[in-house]
Amino acid sequence: MDRTPREVIVFIGRRISQRWTSNAAGGNISLRVGDQIYISPRYADYQWGWELSSDDIVCGPIESDELLGNPSFSREGRAHLGIYRAYPEAGAIIHAHPFHVMPFCAANKAIEPILDATRALGRIEPVPYAIPNSQELADNIVEGLRGKQDKIADFAAAVLMPKHGITLAGKDLYATFDALVKIDMTAWCILAQSML
Repeated sequence: MDRTPREVIVFIGRRISQRWTSNAAGGNISLRVGDQIYISPRYADYQWGWELSSDDIVCGPIESDELLGNPSFSREGRAHLGIYRAYPEAGAIIHAHPFHVMPFCAANKAIEPILDATRALGRIEPVPYAIPNSQELADNIVEGLRGKQDKIADFAAAVLMPKHGITLAGKDLYATFDALVKIDMTAWCILAQSML
C-alpha cells in the first residue's frame, strides 16, 4: 500500500502505541523526504494517544532552525534535525521509551545482541547523560551514531539515552520500527534470563 509521508508517520505511531514500544510520554517519529523533515507533533501520545491525522504532522526544512520556533515541533526534534544533517543515510528516526529497554536506560547499561534478530544492529550503547530536550543531548545522540552509517543505510542503528529512552535512525520508517521491536524483544530476553 502506498502511503504519503504523513500517513506513514500516523500508521507507525499507532503501531508503537499498540505494541507497548513507548509509554504515555510517547516519543516521536520523523522521516526525511528530500530536504524536508516530517515529524509527529509534540505530545503525540500524551495528548493525542497517537490518534493523529495527516494534518497533525509537522513539516519543515532540515537545514534551517525554522521548526524550533513551531510550538507543535517535538521536544526532541533537535536530535532529529542533527541526525539528518550529519547522516544523509538516515531516512527515518524513532525516539521511544520501550517497556523492556527502559531498565537498561535507568541502569546506563548496553543491550547486547543476543538474538539473531538483533545481530545486524550490534551492541546498543548509552550515550553520555544530558538533560532531556537539550542541544547537548541532541549532540550526544548524533555523536553516538558516528561510525554506524552502514547500519543506518542497510537497516537501522540505535543508541540509548540514560534515564530517558532510545533513539534509532534507519533507512526508512518501516525498518526503523522493525529494529525498535527487535531491540525491545532482545531487552526482554536479557532480563528474563535471570528467571530461568
